[in-house]
Amino acid sequence: MDPDPPLHETYKPLFDNTKISSNNRRRLVTVEERDLPSIDLSRLSQNELEKEKCKEEMARAAHEWGFFQVINHGISMELLEKLREEQVRVFKQPFQNKCREDKFLNFSAGSYRWGTPTATSIGQLSWSEAFHIPMTDISSSSMEPFATKVASVAQKLAEILAEKLGHKSTFFQESCLPSTCYLRLNRYPPCPIPLDIYGITPHTDSDFITILRQDQVGGLQLVKDGKWISVKPNPDALIINIGDLFQAWSNDFYTSVEHCVVTHPTKERFSAAYFLCPSNETVIESCSNPSVYTKFSFREYMQKVQDDVQLYGYKVGLPRFLP
Repeated sequence: MDPDPPLHETYKPLFDNTKISSNNRRRLVTVEERDLPSIDLSRLSQNELEKEKCKEEMARAAHEWGFFQVINHGISMELLEKLREEQVRVFKQPFQNKCREDKFLNFSAGSYRWGTPTATSIGQLSWSEAFHIPMTDISSSSMEPFATKVASVAQKLAEILAEKLGHKSTFFQESCLPSTCYLRLNRYPPCPIPLDIYGITPHTDSDFITILRQDQVGGLQLVKDGKWISVKPNPDALIINIGDLFQAWSNDFYTSVEHCVVTHPTKERFSAAYFLCPSNETVIESCSNPSVYTKFSFREYMQKVQDDVQLYGYKVGLPRFLP
């Protein structure tokens, strides 16, 4: 049985209604490949001067890039390889089994997602499949050791970034719990169709911090200084990016940057992302004044995102909460 989701068959009307022309070609085909700012977390265990330099570099990257990568993060290569092996095993299940993930894979119903059900054009279609798994579902799986360690890294980074804004806060420990955070396993099948198709369409993340482990196929692209750049894969690093909630909480000091994944014509790509999210009732308000945004709950934010995607086909995000 075929493990691939029926992307082409399901979205065939979108392809049939799209004229193949230079205007339909993906605008991200030829972009510069660059290394992200790299932060060595082992420096946090050195003398106070080196420790502070490390924190300052992290805050600068979060401000200027919205993205950075960390090495010596405490998650062994052996554990990362086991995670990939488990991902391959899960995604190579027959498609029908993945659709019944509660029975076959011990994930809660609704974890498996593929394509873009709301897409009305090729530009809105994501050529990918994923398991979006609450951390509380992972406690009995072989992914649990990775999930525990990556959650700890996320809390550490959030606390450092808050500290560099002058706030030694327990906000993230109190608001972002295993019951509110997620691990997303991604697979991007080969996409041989010569149209403007993304693996994941351009977007910003709706959390505080995302930690990404990507393979060597590459494909992650982001906006820097008004231009799209391609992120050079680094097998030793985890990629960190700032989400919308941290941009709002930091009063626009840290930036949630638009990014996407582009498809590959012959290779499949795997990645795993951890999302540091609060409870729905958590109120997000600026840590300084005057505030750029009106305060809002995470529930209100996500409802606006869902409404906009249904109405327009894309997320509007933080501009919805400008005074």
